[in-house]
Amino acid sequence: MYNKNTIYVVGNSKTNTDNAITNRFSSFFIGFVVDIDTGEIIDLSCSSTIRTTDDFIKTLLMGKSLKIFDCNLEEEVKRRYHGSSQRAIVVAYKDAVKKYDEVKLRQF
Repeated sequence: MYNKNTIYVVGNSKTNTDNAITNRFSSFFIGFVVDIDTGEIIDLSCSSTIRTTDDFIKTLLMGKSLKIFDCNLEEEVKRRYHGSSQRAIVVAYKDAVKKYDEVKLRQF
């Protein structure tokens, strides 16, 4: 399904203690399939409890990049996503950017 030029990176974060995601998974995470050369997000899914949440987060992040942290993307999440995991999405994205950078450094 994914070509050999892709890697899988997981960004982790915490959610509020009263969040259903915390009750089910203990943390929030987004799994990203990324083109190793361009940093483009090819596919993703997250530890949401509702399919619509997963689909919406995918809409926000697909086609974006993990090469550098995108402040505009952070603002878009804040503007469009109004669930209790809003901050967790941004933190998981930041964590994935960091991990992508670590993978790139190891390869060279």
